Amino acid sequence: MDTDGQRNEERLHCLVTGASGYIGGRLVPELLEAGHRVRCLVRSPGKLRDHPWAAAAEAVRGDVTDAGSVAAAMRGIDVAFYLVHALGSGSGFEDTDRRAARTFAEQAHAAGVRRIVYLGGLTPRGVPEDSLSPHLRSRAEVGRIFLDGPVPATVLRAAVVIGSGSASFEMLRYLTERLPVMVTPSWVHTRTQPVGVGDVLRYLVGSATMPDDVDRAFDIGGPDVLTYRDMMRRYAVVAGLRRRIIVPVPVLTPGLSSHWVGLVTPVPASIARPLTESLRHEVVCHEHDIARYVPDPQGRPLPFDEALALALRRVREAQVATRWSSAAVPGAPSDPLPTDPVWAGGSLYQDERQLPVDASGEALWKVVEGIGGDNGWYSFPPAWAVRGWLDRFVGGVGLRRGRRDAERLRVGDSLDFWRVEEIEPVHLLRLRAEMRLPGLAWLEMYVETDAEGRTRYRQRALFHPRGLLGHAYWWAVSPFHAVVFGGMARNIAQAAKGMSARGRASHAGSVRHRLRERRLRR
Repeated sequence: MDTDGQRNEERLHCLVTGASGYIGGRLVPELLEAGHRVRCLVRSPGKLRDHPWAAAAEAVRGDVTDAGSVAAAMRGIDVAFYLVHALGSGSGFEDTDRRAARTFAEQAHAAGVRRIVYLGGLTPRGVPEDSLSPHLRSRAEVGRIFLDGPVPATVLRAAVVIGSGSASFEMLRYLTERLPVMVTPSWVHTRTQPVGVGDVLRYLVGSATMPDDVDRAFDIGGPDVLTYRDMMRRYAVVAGLRRRIIVPVPVLTPGLSSHWVGLVTPVPASIARPLTESLRHEVVCHEHDIARYVPDPQGRPLPFDEALALALRRVREAQVATRWSSAAVPGAPSDPLPTDPVWAGGSLYQDERQLPVDASGEALWKVVEGIGGDNGWYSFPPAWAVRGWLDRFVGGVGLRRGRRDAERLRVGDSLDFWRVEEIEPVHLLRLRAEMRLPGLAWLEMYVETDAEGRTRYRQRALFHPRGLLGHAYWWAVSPFHAVVFGGMARNIAQAAKGMSARGRASHAGSVRHRLRERRLRR
């Protein structure tokens, strides 16, 4: 049997599920940096295409509920990381989680996998499992399935994860920044033990090389035990905000709390609800045995204030590697745009517009790739705002997810209530709608060149209706397309023209400056 020192230097073959999500998308480069080989099991491998680490990792198509695809993905794997859950996929999500975990454990055993590593939720001691929120109860059951299985497992249990782009961080951030006076639910008094995302990743990577006889759960958390009220007040200090006034109101139920969070923050109610329900019970670490196998460097785990400051710096410097919205929203449409010349899938309505642009293709593309988020949608902002609020009202994601990066997009990014389905640099941006609709919708933006070599902008909005309601929806909103989509095309072209003009002026100024310098040197 290898010694611990030899095992720590071993190059393992790791399978990562959930690589398109918040933790998985950050874990893959950490495993690669540690010298391991990585295979990613994802439903849509194309979502990983634009990640900086994509060329260094293998991506295979599959789903954890499908035994065949899991079996194929497990071949030759030493350590399998389970970072997925069916939360929000409907009332039967606990059953889906249960079946997926059993499938994963069975196929790992059949393939000879040496270890399963699972990131679950920290659960309160002394509270019967049936009294837990469905979210925590399901996380606990999945961990138990792995620990009861034949493959040695490491189950890491964390409470609130603090990191740029995490749902917990963005919920905390927006609540504190937007509300100087807050009427809050009673759970703001519940104690929890937050942990920085960097420490979570460090423990995950270190778990891969644990000795074969380790088969147990570990509590992971930072050094601070705080109430949510404490966290909001400390966030205000770290962010340089005035002291927040917090007034707890006991009558706010988890359901009302989630809608309240959904109104104030970019986190929709469907995701906010399990987060707020989990705050009903005190969740603190009762041991730190993980340090025996994954030693903590000096200053680690990171204190809460330092984790906050680091996350804020990443946001302000636009260095957010993944966001909570990196994973597809449960229940959102995921069908790719049909590419057949004559689509056999039924009606496909479209609104197409094109116009010449007095700008370079590069300037036009910069405007196209920068659309959404703080830059808006270049037409009739009140209409977009109303559509976002309506989507929120019916439980959708709304407009406030914003962008991961202010200037650059990659396949799989969320963009307000759209998701980036395809990018061809300086040519095509295709977005798939994730708002609540009676059908499937896409928005395409093209940068083209006409026969005379002039830049042309082409835009297509497509809608595949579902049932009679879908057809009625299209015809109800089509009278507004001239304002919304027509205005968008014109304003994008105008913005590109202005950007191109500024670029020419800047270039001319630079040329004049260089000529002056030459004359002076003479």
